[in-house]
Amino acid sequence: MKVLIGAVAAVAGLLLVAVMSLVTIVLTDDNAKASETTGGEGLHGVPEEFRTWILKADAACDEPALTPALLAAQLYQESKFKTSKDEATSEAGAMGPAQFLLGTFATWGRDDDGNGETSLWDIGDAVMAQGRMMCSLLKTAKNSGINDDIRRLALAGYNAGWGRVIEFGGVPPEDWSKGETYHYVEIIMSTMHRYEGPALLEVSGSGFGAKALRRASTQLGTPYSYGGGSPAGPSTGSCDGTNGYLNGRCSASVTAGYDCSSLVQYAYWPTTHLPRTAAAQYGATSNHPVARSQLKPGDLLFWSHGSSSSIYHVAIYAGDGNVLHAPRTGRDVSIAPLTSAMPEKDYAGATRP
Repeated sequence: MKVLIGAVAAVAGLLLVAVMSLVTIVLTDDNAKASETTGGEGLHGVPEEFRTWILKADAACDEPALTPALLAAQLYQESKFKTSKDEATSEAGAMGPAQFLLGTFATWGRDDDGNGETSLWDIGDAVMAQGRMMCSLLKTAKNSGINDDIRRLALAGYNAGWGRVIEFGGVPPEDWSKGETYHYVEIIMSTMHRYEGPALLEVSGSGFGAKALRRASTQLGTPYSYGGGSPAGPSTGSCDGTNGYLNGRCSASVTAGYDCSSLVQYAYWPTTHLPRTAAAQYGATSNHPVARSQLKPGDLLFWSHGSSSSIYHVAIYAGDGNVLHAPRTGRDVSIAPLTSAMPEKDYAGATRP
């Protein structure tokens, strides 16, 4: 990105209104094609230190046109995933892996990696800012009335400024500014497919439930941490004399992760602000019960020790008889059959947020 974006900020408040709809869930292996289900929700071929943040940036955006592959191809074109000042500083003064100017980063940057500093050189901060800006640009493009792929328009806005897109009625032509923006868009659009790949859980569809499940799926493999996790992401937890211990030691206090209810809270945030504990989440959603035969992806499932006042576990329905959950200390966020995720006799029912 070479220039400060001004016009986009005026539409940053636009909301994409979605309704719960039919969703298709596919569990895949490494040889499956992402295009068969999500059209690019998976990701491969990027440095591991970028992968988690790209998936988080995608999950944080409610615009379906934003995909991990689009973000990855854009990052490669911007900096080739470089993070040093020598390799990731342009002649125009754009800096960092996502090539932000200081003024633009001031609008979109946050301390997403939680290190106490908001920096365009931090991978997490840079990629999440890139995702926020692209999400806003895609929504602007969708509402612009310009007859072109909104991904092309958003990329042009990122590189040249949305004002130039308005000026030219689309992507600036090849004869403008030595073709910089024109070729930027063409290269990214033609190389996205290199980064598309299957994920452990691929979610096709729209609506709050699909979005929550898709967001939660980005945390697969994250450790369980009793008391840990929040809408901002994984964090260390604590032990209470009974929970959080592993091999006699307080594992939660040194493990950044989620417990069952913080994962659910993270999944539905910021669209739905669920309370923190499993029992409270049941109380907040119990007015929308769902029969086991009518479960849809994104529904919440609860287990208890005999009554609604003793709810002890919550999971997210992932389709095909499976759930996505943070099971217990020593385990990771994972997919498991509903029938064996927790003791069958403890199943208390399901709700739809």
